Amino acid sequence: MVNTKRAIIAQMMVLVIAGTVSAGATDSDWLVTPIDEPVRIEKRLDGKEIVLSNGLVSRTFRLGPNAATVAYDNLMTGQSIIRGVKPEAIVELDGRKYEVGGLQGQVEYGYLLAEWIDSLSNNPEAFQFTSFDFSTTKERFSWNRKRYSAQSAWPPPGKSLTLHFEPPAGKLEGLALSIHYEMYRGIPLLAKWLTISNGTGEPVKLNTFISEILAAVEYESLVGQPDRWEYPNIHIESDYAFHGDDSKNANKTAYWVADPQYSTQVNYLLKTPVMLEIRPPAGPDVVIEPGEEFESFRTFELIYDSTERERKGLALRRMYRTVAPWSTENPIIMHVRRADPKSVRLAIDQCAEVGFEMVIMTFGSGFSMENVDPEYMAQMKELVDYAHSKGVELGGYSLLASRRISNEHDAINPETGKPGGAIFGNSPCLCSRWGIDYFEKITTFIEQTGLNLLEHDGSYPGDVCASTSHPGHRGLNDSQWKQWKKITDFYKWCRGRGVYLNVPDWYFLSGSNKSAMGYREVNWSLPRERQIILGRQNIFDGTWKKTPSMGWMFVPLVQYHGGGAAATLEPLSEHLDAYGAHLAQNFGSGVQACYRGPRLYDTDETKALVKKWVDFYKEYRDILNSDVIHVRRPDGRDIDCILHVNPQLKYKGLAMVYNPLDRTVKKQLKLPLYYTGLTKTARVREKQGKSVKYKLDREYNVEIPIDMAPKSVTWFIVE
Repeated sequence: MVNTKRAIIAQMMVLVIAGTVSAGATDSDWLVTPIDEPVRIEKRLDGKEIVLSNGLVSRTFRLGPNAATVAYDNLMTGQSIIRGVKPEAIVELDGRKYEVGGLQGQVEYGYLLAEWIDSLSNNPEAFQFTSFDFSTTKERFSWNRKRYSAQSAWPPPGKSLTLHFEPPAGKLEGLALSIHYEMYRGIPLLAKWLTISNGTGEPVKLNTFISEILAAVEYESLVGQPDRWEYPNIHIESDYAFHGDDSKNANKTAYWVADPQYSTQVNYLLKTPVMLEIRPPAGPDVVIEPGEEFESFRTFELIYDSTERERKGLALRRMYRTVAPWSTENPIIMHVRRADPKSVRLAIDQCAEVGFEMVIMTFGSGFSMENVDPEYMAQMKELVDYAHSKGVELGGYSLLASRRISNEHDAINPETGKPGGAIFGNSPCLCSRWGIDYFEKITTFIEQTGLNLLEHDGSYPGDVCASTSHPGHRGLNDSQWKQWKKITDFYKWCRGRGVYLNVPDWYFLSGSNKSAMGYREVNWSLPRERQIILGRQNIFDGTWKKTPSMGWMFVPLVQYHGGGAAATLEPLSEHLDAYGAHLAQNFGSGVQACYRGPRLYDTDETKALVKKWVDFYKEYRDILNSDVIHVRRPDGRDIDCILHVNPQLKYKGLAMVYNPLDRTVKKQLKLPLYYTGLTKTARVREKQGKSVKYKLDREYNVEIPIDMAPKSVTWFIVE
């Protein structure tokens, strides 16, 4: 059930009565109405404190006797996010651990009172605060916009606050450590990272670090030990992520642990996981040479204002649109099965005819980006130029990990001292000679051919490597960090060139455009009718956390993993019903698929079918790429529906409705219109029909009549 404005207002009223709402709390719903309030950095208490705030969330720092976060508030609910003061970071340098900032002396860690702050003391063995500065936000890396995307600002507007620290007296003289915070306009989101500059004149080893420590308010209080704890209602995500199809399983840095200072908690064993630590799982164990600067990964902290699933999903999707806006690029792509010039030219010609925008020389096609023979690259450049002459972009597939190279170049298992035991069994080390050469080859290939897209399969999954002879890392402890830097620096380079990145791992924050929506590959060898229902379920489930543009689906024009004639669409003209169903549910969801085969159409009738859905998508592209409200999940037992919403567009909503049944369905369909921004009335029309005016009920819903033929699809436009 969609969290309605009525429910939000009721919640705010309760907080107002309780006297807990901050004067800065917004009276608008940031997920419906753009928040124009700028990010502010303000001094308070005669300069003793500085506050970073955007009207939705605020973080307050006491600047003496050392710098520390003394308040972190959810202004949307009026609730405190933290219950105690911790160091701003912890670093281990040359084998010794140092706190960075922080204040000591808090006795009670169940809550934090403002009047206690003046009595807290400094830890003289910690890094000491020296100064701060601030500026507007700056881009993390360049984004070359070469194709359709949402109208997102880059960098996202906001403010950056930097706190500067020096080592404790008599230690590491000349070293400087800075902690950076960014807050963005119109979203309850904060980013944090640290930098270390080495002015000591000597090399300094950074063994490891903790870049964020929050004594968070517990989500639940249990005396006993549950099988699974509920963590505080905050989304934590860093760009140090790999080997995952979701932010949850790609998370490698956020650890919820027990707080040893919280002695008054309810849990008998004092094990409630209410302290957040942000740290790498290994290393980085890097040597910072004199005059060099180290920069950590960035952590993004999204503060939720609700526990309701759809609203949390909308907030998360807004985060990706804000800090990874390249993920809103959503070209229409064909995967051609053969990479010989004749096959590629046919695919380009057909794409140009029906309005597809990109061709990938897919896996198993014979295409190789590791082949930097001048003659081969010239042939590929000729195909790229031909594609461009037709208004089509051209790209190709390359496999990185999940393959064996050699004993010399593969990642070395620290337990055996031999290759093997990696996440995919065997995998090359990106910092081996082979790995270094691989990235040189594919960057050369892209530069020389003008290739527009890279589908990078088996991307770096996080393997460590115990080799001491690979030129790009020293040993086990720095191997993960150095390999992560290698892959993400390359992805950022691609983003600056405008090279579209299909990567089946969670590299969005480092520049990738798209990952898999989430499906089981062998399901595409099932009978066609089962593929269609399962595919629509995959889209419904995947878009809880992903925008439509972030996930790809699959359409097996030819056999894939098996299944024979019952599973494939070729000959296309003989399976127009199934082909049309795939096209309808993918384009109708705003989701692009891997249309894998030698051609998109085989007859004029097939061509017309493909062009019909491409034209539909382009006509409604803006709303179809907007957020999805989940109305009814596909189950094959009744109609199913998703609703695209965007209060900022002419078309406020577009509902896609599917009837999988063998019979006509006549019924009333309830559409939840709260997130369209409409409050009193809505005009709704089916396809190109006449608009009908409806009055919204108290929960911002309308009920519309539907009359759907068997095995059909329709859509409704909301204005």
